[in-house]
Amino acid sequence: MQGASMKTQLVKSTQRKSQEGMTLIELIIACAILMILAGAALPIARHQIKYQQEAELRHDLREMKDAIDRYKDAADKNLIRVEVGNENYPPDLETLVNGVNVGAGSDKKVRFLRAIPVDPMTGQPDWQKRCVTDDPDSTSWCGKNVFDVYSNSHATGSDGRPYSEW
Repeated sequence: MQGASMKTQLVKSTQRKSQEGMTLIELIIACAILMILAGAALPIARHQIKYQQEAELRHDLREMKDAIDRYKDAADKNLIRVEVGNENYPPDLETLVNGVNVGAGSDKKVRFLRAIPVDPMTGQPDWQKRCVTDDPDSTSWCGKNVFDVYSNSHATGSDGRPYSEW
């Protein structure tokens, strides 16, 4: 009986030693696999971040250009009061946010934008503007009215065009 109990104790003892932990080789292999997976995920994450920023840039530009077009449409239909000589375009982006009086003697204002969005490429609400008299590829604003807006970033998008041309 005693021989059988010693034999079972010996078997349990050897099983415990083999299950106590990982060997150095197993640990190195596990770390190598994790490093390969992390290395493959990093470029994908960077691409995804850039894709999200570009989608936000497209959305913000579309929102501001739509607001400029709504302002122009309302001014052309004499629904809002505008200054003479600005071709019925807003004098600046702040006017789209602050609003314009609806008619003479009226305190009622029409707003075309809730806020000036932040450029996702620069992190600032510092959009470049063009007026009607500017050339399509002009990098300066005449200061009279806002006909178009574009990003202030000099970086290139995933489509190969600079963000300033979007």
